[in-house]
Amino acid sequence: MSHTLLVQWTIVPRIAPRALIACNRCRTTRAFVPSGKTRLNANGRRLDAWLIYRCSDCDNTWNRPIFERRHVGDIDPADLCALQNNDEIFIEKVAFDIDGLRRHAGQVEEFPDVHLRKAILQPAAGSPIRLEILFDLAVKTSLRTERLLSAELGLSRSRVATLADAGRVAAIPPGRNALQRALKDQMRVVIDLADEADRNAILTRAGP
Repeated sequence: MSHTLLVQWTIVPRIAPRALIACNRCRTTRAFVPSGKTRLNANGRRLDAWLIYRCSDCDNTWNRPIFERRHVGDIDPADLCALQNNDEIFIEKVAFDIDGLRRHAGQVEEFPDVHLRKAILQPAAGSPIRLEILFDLAVKTSLRTERLLSAELGLSRSRVATLADAGRVAAIPPGRNALQRALKDQMRVVIDLADEADRNAILTRAGP
């Protein structure tokens, strides 16, 4: 009989990262935000694709490369169709690809705000004394694990740290300072609540 409540938290960042680059109109570094538009250019059988960004101050544009000089036969047909039609889902995926943005912009401004959906994957048999959270990330986020646990479970960060030091909060897979690092897709956090007086309140906040 399992006394573990297994829940899934699906995390979707609300604000795409912004590129901090020199604006030739403002003559200083400005934040450039995704415009929601792409540009596709053909040179024979080779294609260039960009996501268009706009200066947050003067509306000047900057083209962030998606790919360059790519042979048309090497491009996923679905991606090519998305680019030709300014597909919103494809554009959002590119806009939230912070590693790709860093490769071209260098300095990036991130936002920790997220939209969170909670679902119960497996209810506990009997009275639950353990909570297991599976994190499902649509895209990367800079939000730290401990911060999300604190906000959503009604626990102070110091209490999360105390529980972790006592071995009653653990990340799977384990890692040094895993709770102080950014969330990772398919990461799990297991919390032993057996001795916590507010166990039921924590469990209630963990679910939908």
